[in-house]
Amino acid sequence: MDELEQVAFNLISNVGMAKSLIMEGLVEARNSNYEGSEAKLKEADTYLTEAHHAHFGLIQKEAQGEPTTVSLILMHAEDQLMTTEVMKDLVKEMILMYKKINN
Repeated sequence: MDELEQVAFNLISNVGMAKSLIMEGLVEARNSNYEGSEAKLKEADTYLTEAHHAHFGLIQKEAQGEPTTVSLILMHAEDQLMTTEVMKDLVKEMILMYKKINN
């Protein structure tokens, strides 16, 4: 496995964990456990940060003149990263809605 594939799989793995935790956080909010919900989102952020560091490393290399080969695996990893970021923002809003509805 080459370095680019390793980075892509690192991204996919970290983003997958973040996505699972974000959904668990939403479930916690649905059950009115807002502290648990916030804890899940905070834990998800640690995985997203790892993913962003890996992704930024690729961007830095390309900016320094190292060509990056675009592959389906890398495209998938970036797609997962972007959709998870959007999902996180939407789940945060949904948690606020749960709080309003339940109060």
